[in-house]
Amino acid sequence: MKLMMKLSLALAVLFAATTTSNAQPKFGYINSQEIIFTMPEIADVQASLEKMQTELQEQLEIIQVEYNNRALEYQKNSANYSDAIRQSKEQELMSLQQRYEELGKAGSQDLQNQQAKLMQPVIEKARAAIDKIAAEGGYTAIFDMAAASLAYYDKNQMTDIAPLVRKELGIPENATPAEQQ
Repeated sequence: MKLMMKLSLALAVLFAATTTSNAQPKFGYINSQEIIFTMPEIADVQASLEKMQTELQEQLEIIQVEYNNRALEYQKNSANYSDAIRQSKEQELMSLQQRYEELGKAGSQDLQNQQAKLMQPVIEKARAAIDKIAAEGGYTAIFDMAAASLAYYDKNQMTDIAPLVRKELGIPENATPAEQQ
C-alpha cells in the first residue's frame, strides 16, 4: 500500500513537471518611459520642477544683474580708484562670479535630486502595475523597450502589455506622453 502511494505521488509529480515544461513561455514588452510620461502624476512632478527651476533662474538673474551693475561701475570709475580700492572691487566681482557659478551648480544638483525624489513614487506605481499585469497574464518575462537593450526581438511572438498597464493605471487610451525633463 505504501509502495502504491509513493508510486502514485511520484507519477503525479512527474506528470506535473512534464505539463509545466510543455507550457509555452509567454513574453511581453512595454515602453515604461511612455507609460510613466502619460501618467497623470507627471503633471504635478513637472509643475513642481518648473517652479523650482524658475526660482533658481530668478536667483541667478539677481546675481547676474548685481554683477553687471558692479562691473559697469568698475569700468566707469576704475581710472579714479586707488590700487587698494581697485583690488577690492575686482575681488567683489570675482566673488559674485563665483557665487553665480556655485549657485548654478548647486541648483542644478538640487533639481536633479528633486526630480529623482518626485519621480520615485511614479516609477514605483508604474512598476507595480507592470508586475501585476505580468503576474495576472502569466508572462515569463516582460521586456522594457525604453532600455533598448535587446539586440533582436520578434514582436509577433510577444505581447504589448502597454494597453493593459494603462488600463490598470487609469490612463486614457488616447493619452500622449508629456514632454520628458
